[in-house]
Amino acid sequence: MDHEKRFGNKNAARPAGDQAARGRNRSNGDQPQGEQRPRAEAKGRGDAKPKQQVQRAKKLRLRSPSQDIKNKAQKLKEVRVDLNEIEPVRLQKALSSSGVGSRREMEEWIEAGLVLVNGKKANLGDKVGPHDKVTVKGDPIKLKWPDRLPRVIMYHKEEGEIVTRDDPEGRVTVFDRLPQAKSSRWVAIGRLDVNTSGLLLITTSGELANRMMHPSFEVEREYSVRVLGELTPEIMKEMTKGVQLEDGEARFDRIFQTGGQEESANQWFNVVIKEGRNREVRRMFEHFGLTVSRLMRVRFGNIGLPPRLKRGQFYELNAAEVAAVMKWSNLTVTGGKKSGGQRRPSARKPKTARAE
Repeated sequence: MDHEKRFGNKNAARPAGDQAARGRNRSNGDQPQGEQRPRAEAKGRGDAKPKQQVQRAKKLRLRSPSQDIKNKAQKLKEVRVDLNEIEPVRLQKALSSSGVGSRREMEEWIEAGLVLVNGKKANLGDKVGPHDKVTVKGDPIKLKWPDRLPRVIMYHKEEGEIVTRDDPEGRVTVFDRLPQAKSSRWVAIGRLDVNTSGLLLITTSGELANRMMHPSFEVEREYSVRVLGELTPEIMKEMTKGVQLEDGEARFDRIFQTGGQEESANQWFNVVIKEGRNREVRRMFEHFGLTVSRLMRVRFGNIGLPPRLKRGQFYELNAAEVAAVMKWSNLTVTGGKKSGGQRRPSARKPKTARAE
């Protein structure tokens, strides 16, 4: 596409090479889903480090699903929404969702007068629909609209990878490892910091990402935690009641032991939390003088990390599985909000295909 040739595809994977070392200490949890520095700005800085060369993530090999699932998936793939029924959205959102750049970058370009809508200079706050003609830096842009089922990927993130689109330090990012999204833009559903491994969900639907991340929906995140130190029943009780951290009160919905001998220095626990504040899980344990020596996310909402999905592997949900996730999130297959009010999601998992 013309605009991808001009502006570059920020989802493209890089050539093969060494991975980051696994032996470093691991601690921490979600990070905020903030906007990242535009690629052009990062390249222009003199202190930016060369990008590490990495291997693409391996795709999980699956048995062929049943014919019924194949037929259902094929029908779902063919579902399209009439473009006349799509409501206008903010210009910077439409450009970002179409892969032109980040929302922050698009806002800067709009303010600089580099974006035209129907031949007129655009302003921040302008909205566009499927029938509007948008030009960026003199080039016409073919905007992408959510008229079909989105894509969803489950990725088993390794320690040493960061969840960002561009890194001035040249570190490995998950977007370097994953397949390219040719007709849209990948969005990470929640973050994991560089020393945290486990389940990372990535989608082409901004609406699904917002629904699963926003604190008002209270979607559960479950972590497996290796703790150095003695975690007593009294401390566990306090953790579920709530403790005061520097950025406000935090609490675990549930915490339970899953492994480790009583006399061992390290013990394993699972914790469930309904928000994704920066390093919240780690800071909760540090509040009681305990050290998290390893942290892995094992579930986000209704999607659990399958044991067969090894580190560095990804699995793309089939159309039937994606539809189940959208239904669980109270969204239509194309990401629109369903009528009937908000429904609090349950933790029940959708059925997925079996591995070989």
